[in-house]
Order: sequence, then structure tokens, then C-alpha cells
Amino acid sequence: MTYGFHNKIIRINLSNGCITFDEPGENFFRRYLGGRGVIGYYLLNELEAGIDPLSPENKLIFTASVITGAKIPGAGRHSVGAKSPLTGFYGESESGGFWGPELKSAGYDGIILEGRAEKPVYLFIKDDRIELKDASHLWGQTVLETNDMLIEETGEAKLKTLIIGPAGENLVKFAGIAHDLSHYHGRTGMGAVMGSKNIKAVVVRGTGRQEFFNQDKLKEIFRYFTENFQNNNDNKNQHQHGTSDYYFGSQAAGTLPTYNYRKGYFEKLEYDADELHAALKKKTEGCYACPLRCKQVFEAEKPYKINGRLGGPEFETLGAFGSICGISDMYAAPKAHEICNQLGIDTVSAGVTIAFAMECYERGLISKEDTDGIELEFGNVEAMFSMLKKIAYRDGFGNILAEGSKKAGKIIGKGAEKYSMQVKGQEFAVAEPRAKFGVGLAYAVSPTGADHLQHEHDGAFDSALTGYSHTADDPHSMLKTLYSLGWYDPVPSLSLGFEKVALFTHLQHYWSLFNMLDICIFTFQPVRTLKITHIPEIVKAVTGWDTSLMELIEAGRRGTTMARLFNLKHGMTKEDDLNIPDRMFEGLQEGPLNGSKLDREEFEKAVSSYYEMMGWDSEEGIPLESTVHYLGIPWAAKILSELKAC
Repeated sequence: MTYGFHNKIIRINLSNGCITFDEPGENFFRRYLGGRGVIGYYLLNELEAGIDPLSPENKLIFTASVITGAKIPGAGRHSVGAKSPLTGFYGESESGGFWGPELKSAGYDGIILEGRAEKPVYLFIKDDRIELKDASHLWGQTVLETNDMLIEETGEAKLKTLIIGPAGENLVKFAGIAHDLSHYHGRTGMGAVMGSKNIKAVVVRGTGRQEFFNQDKLKEIFRYFTENFQNNNDNKNQHQHGTSDYYFGSQAAGTLPTYNYRKGYFEKLEYDADELHAALKKKTEGCYACPLRCKQVFEAEKPYKINGRLGGPEFETLGAFGSICGISDMYAAPKAHEICNQLGIDTVSAGVTIAFAMECYERGLISKEDTDGIELEFGNVEAMFSMLKKIAYRDGFGNILAEGSKKAGKIIGKGAEKYSMQVKGQEFAVAEPRAKFGVGLAYAVSPTGADHLQHEHDGAFDSALTGYSHTADDPHSMLKTLYSLGWYDPVPSLSLGFEKVALFTHLQHYWSLFNMLDICIFTFQPVRTLKITHIPEIVKAVTGWDTSLMELIEAGRRGTTMARLFNLKHGMTKEDDLNIPDRMFEGLQEGPLNGSKLDREEFEKAVSSYYEMMGWDSEEGIPLESTVHYLGIPWAAKILSELKAC
């Protein structure tokens, strides 16, 4: 008997409706685990170089992992991947919630969608019943309307849904995929890929029971979390306020991106987390088997009606529609979040793209005539709301912004690209690289474009920043958690020398493993409650494999290397890594870190150093042939040969 996987991946050709199954075997699942590993394997092996991300030739892959569905905090996530329409490179997005465990309960490890349906359809899965159903009546509906119609139509009250809104149908390059209304696959434009395939929803109901190798060990680890998470500073705050505390903490530290990343401090911010939650919070919700319950549900009748069924904003959304757009209205970001969830838009790219347009407007590069009469000024709440809707429907100027800020800058011209805060076409998250130099490196070398979720942020390992500790009596407690990864010394946040690059590389392997196992960073060390050494214990308890931390960390490195190979195959060069906004080499304005900036020469050296530490050549970041053999993917040597031939 096998544990942790069913050895069954559904493959559906939407062009002809053919449904088959891949059964790749136990070694496949042990080598690739799930998430990024499975997505990277299939995309790298099956997509021809240069395909259009919105063509039938692209493949959209949904996958859980070998531990998805185990009753462990943080093990309820799943991943979606494809060639990204926003960047043209590797695309991947994770979501918490319940869909992944439901897919495993139905008896499957993943889904591969290829081709394009002739007319709108949705995919319905209930155990061994797999059907493509007509979705013509759902096309054009919002996420909330579609969700309710699907539950009524299928008669499945416990249905788990993945749905695109009008933004995905209209191929907005940063369209997302909603999961049960309040969870989201936001980044890299996976909703647009889904829309390009004429598929409105993927819905699952599973009634089977998963078997695990050592259920008692899983219960022991679950108890450890429940007994300790409120003693962990970060988890305790997340339980109370979700991630919103990060918004106000960033303000205090001078690391809060403001006015399209010009400043690190928002002088108009006049409320705190307690006021925000007192005014808007209805309740808290959580993900599968997680007592942390960090999902905040916001609701209001005025000044804007906000529907609590669509959840509440995370830190990233508060920043994107708050300080970055120069908006101080406490109710504005929660309302913008609701609009995005209804229409199916990534809140991060949407907010940062609108802030880019606001700066263009401020500098006279665009006018009211260009923006359809909207005064697109920093701080203009109604302008932000209006532009969100125009983006989703590709109406007027919204049609330009729907391409993302990089392409919008090219369309506007007049030097507008300078004000686009993105890497490889994906907009920055709400983390300031000039205050956390490791974040700057992460934005640069991330396979998905600007992505702060490549490693734990710098402050946790800076001996000068004692506020980043688990407990008040041990200021270096977070650093000590890395001893099991072979890292022992603090590194300053405002550093990009060899030590910082080495620390980043260690942590990127670890966080890439998170994306392969589909586990939540908010439950594990170095910052949170579960130990790093719990991870191999969990994998063994689920699968029965006699695994080790070394095996799993190497899997994380394997996942990043496969994503790199995919990007190189599809035309990426070192210049795409080095091409971060000039603003990052200019001093932050105002706040405690006034004047802080990246040094261009040091940054470029750091990128080359990172390549070498990854086992890639320092000139272009191409994995060495010895590296792919070391990582157990010898088939990738053929791709290296093709790259050299080019």
C-alpha cells in the first residue's frame, strides 16, 4: 500500500474532451513531491519554447503534494502553474483553504488541462466521476454569483471551488483564481490562462478517506502546534489580526512602500490594527486542519458596502491599495479587496499598477483625456475603485493597465517605464528592497518575477534587530532555528555581500521546498511555531518514507533549478534578473531609513554569486550539466544542450 499519493493525475484535453490519467509511480512523487516539483517537471518537458501563454499550447496544472490533506497546520495548500501571461516565463501560485485536501479525498494528486474548449465549460469532479459541463450561463458572472450557482446546480453543499471572474475571461494579464470566495491564486496571471482555455471553474467533491503511515505521529505534531502557537510572537499576532500587523509594523520601521515606492513611511496613516479590526472585523476563518485561523473576515455597510463572504485583506492588499496608492481611508483597501475578489484580480499587481498610473498622471505623462476623465491622483479612492473595474472589463484606459505596469509603460511611452515597479513583468509585493537587501535579491532572481516569498526576510537574522525574536528573553531565537540548515551567524539587513547571498540561497532552497510540499510559511520556523526538523517527520509520518532534511532541501533546490531551466528555455537572460527599477538604487525618502538604497555594483555581484552558489554558471545563470545530474534530473541535460546550441 502507498501512502501520501494516489498515483493518479487527471489529464484533460479541452479541445476534444478526452480524459486520461498519468500514473508516474512512487519515485516520481518522492523526487518531485507536488506543487512546484510536479508543475516544473510537466511544463519543462511538455511546453515548446516560445509558445504564447494564452494559446491552447499552454498547459494549466493544478497539484497537491504528498502531505496535502494530512491534519497538520499549514498542509492544506495546493498550487497552480503554467507559462505566465504576465511575465512570459514560469508561472506559479499557491493558495490555502480546502480545495487541495478535497482533491486528494476524491482520489487524485493533480490535474493537467491542455488545449482549449470550444465554448465555456467547467470541470466537475466527484470521486470517480469527472465531467466537463457547459458554463455558458456562468460566463460573465462574478466570482460570488458563479460560486452560488455552481453549488445550487450540482446539489453539492460541500463543493470546493476554483473560479475565475470577468478579469480572467477578459484575459487580464494579472487575473487570479478564486478558491471558495476568500482564498486566492493571485500572482502570475493564472486566471488569464484559465480564461484563455474557456474554463470558468474547476470544482471538486471528494468523499474518500486518506490513509497515512503513522497517524499517531501526525497527532503528536498537531498537538505541539496547538499547545505552542500562542507562545510564538508572530503566530499570536496572526491569530488576533491576521497579517495586518505587518502593515503597521512596516510603517514604524520605515519599510512601508508609499507613493509607488518613493517613500518608506506614510505620513497620512492615522489608524492602527486595533481600530481597523474594531471597525470592520466580523469573524476569523482558517484553512484545513489549522487552528491558527488567521483569515480575517471584514464587513461594512458604510462608507462602502463590503460583503464579508469575500473574506478580508491581507497585509499585501492593505499596502497595495493603501500607502502605495497614497490612500489613508481605512475602509478603502478592504473595499478594493472585495472588488478584486468579485472580479478575479490579483490585488498586489492591481494596486501597484494603479500606483504606477497615478505617478504617470502626477508627472504629466498621461492626462484625464487618456484616463477616460478619471482624475488618477494619489489618494483618490473613487478613481482607484473605478480603474479596478475598468481593468477587469478592459474598458478604455483599463485595457492598457490590464497588460500590467511593464507593458503599460511601453504603451504610454515618454519614459513611463521608469515608474513601473516590477521585475520580469510582475509587480513588486509590499516589501521594500532598500530596507531589506535580501528582498531585493529575491525580487531579482525569483523564477516568477518580483516575489517576496522566496525566503524569510532579512530582519529575522540581523543581530541589531532584536524585535524579530520569538521571545523577549532570547533576541537571537530565530537565527538559532537555522542551525539545522547549517547556518549559524547573523547578517545585517542592509548587506548584499557573500554572507547575505549564502543565507538567501540556504533559505530559498527551504522555501522552494514549501512550494513543493504545499505548506504554509505561517506555521513553520524560522519565524513561526513548527520546527524545521518537523518537516521530515511529517513527510515520513504521511508517506512512510525514511526521508531526511537533506533529501527534502535538495528537492527544494531541484524545484528552483527546474523553474530556472524553464525560463531559460523560454528566452530569459541574465538581463532579466538585473533589470530591476532604477528607483531601487536611489535613496528612500523620509522615515527611519531615509536615504537607504541598493548599490548597483554590489547588487550585480550578488546575482552572479547567487548563480555560483546554485551550481549555475556565473555569466548567464545556466545550470551546469553536473548540477542537473547531481539533482537527479539527468533528462534536463538535453535542455542544456539545446540552450547551448542556441
